[in-house]
Amino acid sequence: MADEGLLFQSALSLARAIRARELSPVELLEASLRRVDEVNDKLNAVIWRNDEEALEVARRAENEVLSAESPDDLPPFCGVPIPIKDLTPVEGWPLTYGSGAVPDKLAGESELIVEALRRAGFVLTGLTNVPEFGPLTVSENLRHGVTRNPWDFERTPGGSSGGAAAAVAAGMFSVAQGNDGGGSIRVPASCCGLVGLKVSRGRIPTLYMSWEGATVPGVLTADVASTAALLDVTSGPDPNQWYNAPAPERPFSHELGAPPGRLRVALVEDAPFGLPMAETCAAAAKEAGEALEALGHVVQTLPAAEVIDVPDEFITAFLNVSNTGLADYEGVDWGKAEPHTQANRSVAMAVDSLTYVSSVHLLQRYSRKLVSRWGNDWDILLTPTMTIEPPRAGDVLRAVHGSAGSGAPALEVFQMAVLASAFNVTGQPAISLPTHMSLGRVPIGVQLVTGPWQEALLLRAAAQLEEALPWVGRRPPL
Repeated sequence: MADEGLLFQSALSLARAIRARELSPVELLEASLRRVDEVNDKLNAVIWRNDEEALEVARRAENEVLSAESPDDLPPFCGVPIPIKDLTPVEGWPLTYGSGAVPDKLAGESELIVEALRRAGFVLTGLTNVPEFGPLTVSENLRHGVTRNPWDFERTPGGSSGGAAAAVAAGMFSVAQGNDGGGSIRVPASCCGLVGLKVSRGRIPTLYMSWEGATVPGVLTADVASTAALLDVTSGPDPNQWYNAPAPERPFSHELGAPPGRLRVALVEDAPFGLPMAETCAAAAKEAGEALEALGHVVQTLPAAEVIDVPDEFITAFLNVSNTGLADYEGVDWGKAEPHTQANRSVAMAVDSLTYVSSVHLLQRYSRKLVSRWGNDWDILLTPTMTIEPPRAGDVLRAVHGSAGSGAPALEVFQMAVLASAFNVTGQPAISLPTHMSLGRVPIGVQLVTGPWQEALLLRAAAQLEEALPWVGRRPPL
């Protein structure tokens, strides 16, 4: 099988082929590494490689497959390669956080999702690019450079999981690990034509809850089925964790094809806070709304200002919480950090403990107001994932550096994340689906949001949209 045809298959289909002894883990990894050799210089998605270690793990997986008496004896994703985001520690691997201010040292422990992926049989393969310390909506930094979009090299793949998204969209890997603190999985999924799920707060265990649990780990894939199957192998509960989402009634992968019932859908086609909305993004949401209506759901169009009804102090409080994450790193030479990071850290260091606690309480109060609409006024929210098309590569980093110290996020960052970030604060599950293409043949995603802990309902609705507005099989013109 040709490399390209092999690597653009879904993670779930590759796992099935390996378990059925139709595909060798070594063959798959070698094809993946050849693809990285072929296209990564154009994209700068993978910034560190562990080829020899990965090949050794793939050989062990191959022996495991050959010696297994039954496919049921194998881990579900035995032998499937997956890269890790350079914000996620892997014991014994470099961890730079995309920053020249971080010393060259190896991570002392692995994040819990890393161990879950290993238990599921994945072959951990290299690190993907991020913005410095992660808070931007692009994957651009001064240490590793600018990551580009496989669909259009002049555009960004988004961030902060942009290296992960570009690697999957380009066919280097069928799945990549990421995390989402303000749209950091959903934004690059939209930019690159992928499925990006942000899980509920506490759904996937973590060593500690970053940004009061607003940041959650996850993956980027090409299809809803793979996303559901990955959720099954990475989600909790974890008795050692302070907070856990309730356990599901059954495996998430069993939700696909199950009817979600007749849903009340709130459709948003405009942007909050008076921001403009790109016509293609509005059109994507409208098209998805029409598809849901054709499926028998009740769709009502509402203004964004009514749905995401938060004051400016909500944004200030979120920045107080997220910026203080920069106080939690050890051994960093902050004088070598990028301008926006230095400015954000200065703001964080000025937030005293009482202001921090007040900010957390304010976010909790407004979250209650937001979340109460689900189940009362509607069952599911449908929006564009972003209010703009993917910006030009490099533009956002320049804008962020230019606005450093102004006290406000760069406009482009706000436009990319404004429809996604509120649900990190509320802790609700949300998913970006690549249902639309712009006239310039760039993917445009739509976002579905359900009530707390309702990943099962979210995946049912996502699977319906995937069937109504199929995207599987689209490939960038690399």
